[in-house]
Amino acid sequence: MIATPNSLIEQLPLSEKNRTFLQNTKQTIRNILNGQDRRLLLIVGPCSIHDIKGALEYAERLKRLQSSCHSLFLVMRTYFEKARTSLGWKGLLYDPFLNGTHQIEEGLSITRRFLIELANQEIPAACEFLEPAFGRYISDLISWGCIGARTVTSQIHRQLASQLDMPVGFKNTPEGSMEAAINAIAAAQQPHTFLGIDDEGKIAIQQSEGNPFSHLVLRGSQQGPNYSPAHVSLSFAHLKKMHLPQRVLIDCSHDNSAKKADKQPQVFSSVIQQVKAGNAGIRGAMLESYLFSKNQPLQQNLDYGISITDECLSWEQTEDLLLWANNILHTENQKISGSLKCVTV
Repeated sequence: MIATPNSLIEQLPLSEKNRTFLQNTKQTIRNILNGQDRRLLLIVGPCSIHDIKGALEYAERLKRLQSSCHSLFLVMRTYFEKARTSLGWKGLLYDPFLNGTHQIEEGLSITRRFLIELANQEIPAACEFLEPAFGRYISDLISWGCIGARTVTSQIHRQLASQLDMPVGFKNTPEGSMEAAINAIAAAQQPHTFLGIDDEGKIAIQQSEGNPFSHLVLRGSQQGPNYSPAHVSLSFAHLKKMHLPQRVLIDCSHDNSAKKADKQPQVFSSVIQQVKAGNAGIRGAMLESYLFSKNQPLQQNLDYGISITDECLSWEQTEDLLLWANNILHTENQKISGSLKCVTV
């Protein structure tokens, strides 16, 4: 029998300091989405977590970089589940030893220990929620959640998002439907009653309050990228029609960059220039980034610090991009602050 959510949390509990940190980071992200905090939200990190040592080294670097990026709020991408169109490694939670043994209980323990270590270092974490039962084991350690392109139309995942206490982004479908994601946002913002797994691992009736901080993520599609000013304006029109807040995050990877790491900077540059031009509805962006660039196949002898799923930017590329963006946004924010002071006087 697998450990219940309560038993694993009792074995690997949060400290009060951790709890306070996580509450504060979730509130910071809410404030960014609401426009109360002028920083840009950056979800940045590996396509997937497969090596804890490499992921912790990346986390330490990201923590140091945050101290130099006052116009950005950095949240580490820590994806432990991978939605698959056909076949492939499904993530650390399912197969933590990368050998097809599918030791899920070990995957849960390794994942929770890793997330606690991030909280100890005060590094906020983001992940996609794919298997609803897994959320019970780790959601208390996540500051930003995502419902992916392949599950955005799923009623089960909309109900799950309505129950989560962190902001949740919904991606447009692989076919390019913004409407499907926007319908999901509207559904997730409402209360739901449904069957699910409780903290004792039993099937039980669940009641959610709704998630007012669900929002749209543009990730491109089979039809091509959707990060341009025209696409962003179209997304705002759809959101307005549904009486939802006009706010988006832009995923610079996936179909917005044709899954090519070297195209992510072009997408990211467009995002930053749109924000600089005054598009306040763009509240954040996502980058796939690791210690070294590109990716490698899952094999017996893996190279350290290289993704085994999608291509990633190297750390040096990531650092240069984020420092460049911070400089532009910092300068722009100073101009706005100066203008406001003039108006006040």
